[in-house]
Amino acid sequence: MRRPSYSFRRQAVRLRAFSPVAATQFLLRWLVLASLVGALAGTASAGFLVALDWATRWREAHPWVLALLPAAGLLIGLAYHHFGDRVAKGNNLILEEIHRPSGVIPLRMVPLVLGGTLLTHLVGGSAGREGTAVQMGGALADQLSRWLPPAERRLLLIAGMSAGFAAVFGTPLAGAVFGLEVWLLGTIRYEAVLPSFLAAVLADYVTRAWGVGHTAYPMLAALPLTPLALGGTLLLGALCGLTARSFAGLTHAVGRWFGRIKYAPLRPVLGGVLVAGSMGALGTMRYAGLGVPVIVEAFQHPLPPQDFALKLLLTALTLGAGFKGGEVTPLFFIGAALGSALALVLPLPVALLAGMGFVGVFAGAANTPLACTLLGLELFGSGAGIYLGLCCVVAYMFSGQRGIYAAQVLGQAKLPRSLTSSSHQ
Repeated sequence: MRRPSYSFRRQAVRLRAFSPVAATQFLLRWLVLASLVGALAGTASAGFLVALDWATRWREAHPWVLALLPAAGLLIGLAYHHFGDRVAKGNNLILEEIHRPSGVIPLRMVPLVLGGTLLTHLVGGSAGREGTAVQMGGALADQLSRWLPPAERRLLLIAGMSAGFAAVFGTPLAGAVFGLEVWLLGTIRYEAVLPSFLAAVLADYVTRAWGVGHTAYPMLAALPLTPLALGGTLLLGALCGLTARSFAGLTHAVGRWFGRIKYAPLRPVLGGVLVAGSMGALGTMRYAGLGVPVIVEAFQHPLPPQDFALKLLLTALTLGAGFKGGEVTPLFFIGAALGSALALVLPLPVALLAGMGFVGVFAGAANTPLACTLLGLELFGSGAGIYLGLCCVVAYMFSGQRGIYAAQVLGQAKLPRSLTSSSHQ
């Protein structure tokens, strides 16, 4: 992973040095900007979630639509080939613009990723939704940067990412910290804290104001931390990190392999043939789309170990081939299924293991342990907070330096230099 080649320009005055008057001006300024970002991202995410729910229900009622996956891949490939060459980078484009600004993100990113994601889910591709919401939030927020100083554009993009994440999952605290944590691995720029939190909270409020709800997961009960439970938690965290590392590596490898096909629109066509053929051979649509019913099932009883492995393979193939969506909800599926399967050998309740896996694999894949800890607290309650936090931190340590976002920049190594070498980066 690259280290920052730039010197992040210092704000004229840091927040801690502001006078009360300047602090008030900064607060009011970003209250207005964050309200705009929150309204745009929240409204876009609300519409997206409603449409995605319809597409999922229609697919479940018409499983034969899986046969159209290659045709859908062709449509997505042609759309991006002719209209979205630059925005095809997705989340990585937003991260690149934060680090090395080159121009306002084209607004066409919004309809392209929205349409591509809905079509992917409609025909049974294994993908998520976070990528779509974050891209829409970042692209919509960046349109406001035309009237802002260049230094504030970075804050606006970070706020847009936070808003999109918060709106799509209904987790404003995790969304705020996700935007702060994801763009520069190991470092948080505190001048972006207020914009991120305001945008995330307001985007979540707007989404809910539109009457759009989110999946309800069980509240995890408090459990005493015994030596045996601590050992099981640390082991699961390490396994989550290695699973995240495998997912990121496989997705990037699949993307490179499909990149050998010169004519880009044919990549998702071939990918669609492979994904549809694989699901047809398995005889189930269990691994299509988000897989939320399986995630909920993981909290109720131990799942077979093939569930997490098959979802990992099919998602890496779907996204690596060029279909649109996100990685996060499939990572929730992978992690929850992994933790649930381990309930047969680890001395912890199945719901707790599923919850730790749910946030742990994502923490390792996105390199965002703090955001994922907050995500667990918002979704599952504070009772299991110690377990969730430990699992996320250990998963982060074991996942390697490179995650699902290729444009993520290394601000600080995960381990002390004395414990690492260039061969292990």
